[in-house]
Amino acid sequence: MASSMVRATVRAVSKRKIQATRAALTLTPSAVQKIKQLLKDKPDHVGVKVGVRTRGCNGLSYTLEYTKSKGDSDEEVVQDGVRVFIEKKAQLTLLGTEMDYIEDKLSSEFVFNNPNIKGTCGCGESFNI
Repeated sequence: MASSMVRATVRAVSKRKIQATRAALTLTPSAVQKIKQLLKDKPDHVGVKVGVRTRGCNGLSYTLEYTKSKGDSDEEVVQDGVRVFIEKKAQLTLLGTEMDYIEDKLSSEFVFNNPNIKGTCGCGESFNI
């Protein structure tokens, strides 16, 4: 008679530190509200997709677009009812990044506060890792 039971051994480990994992992307309350507002007029879209493209004077820049579905290799971040999909190429560059939405008298834009960036261009549109 073949056994379908799997054996496992449990060992107590002392003095081991548990390391917290960093979220791929976190959204500020203002970013969540703005994405909800933008998607309200687009009922066939389920969220926004964040990516990076080779562009600008410093190497990479962010892309942001509406999406109707999750791609096969996209990572999904769900926060406060908002779905953000991260393209595969952007996943490592966005690790630990905070996405914010800032509005002032002259402009309004999404801002990515990324701890992985080593340098940016003068205008702030492109960066390198």
